[in-house]
Amino acid sequence: MTIANDSDDPLQLLMGLEVSAVSFVRDYVELHFDGPILRALSDPSGVYGGREWHFPATGSLEFMRCYIGKTVDGYELDPDRILALNFGEHRFVIPLDSDSGGGPEAAHMVGVDESGRASVLGGMWIW
Repeated sequence: MTIANDSDDPLQLLMGLEVSAVSFVRDYVELHFDGPILRALSDPSGVYGGREWHFPATGSLEFMRCYIGKTVDGYELDPDRILALNFGEHRFVIPLDSDSGGGPEAAHMVGVDESGRASVLGGMWIW
């Protein structure tokens, strides 16, 4: 499900932005981009430095913190399978398939308002 704009638009908004924070919130993970926020409601996985990780496995928190300061240089969106962000040789993946999530939604992205702050006024996308 997409709210506001085409489903590819929010990921295009992340191109060239650095991850400013990785937040661990009770039962999900957020990537912050000095404005936009991408929430992984299903358990993310990825590759960092050639090593695979899967949240919440041991060591995954350390890998995810390494994305701070990395710049998004590509993405992949297959609405029935994955939402992935590329950071050079590194990759952050949110599974979107129905078997991976704990509910009807696997990911959210909150855009920015006129001042550059995260706000649903700037758009909210749900996968």
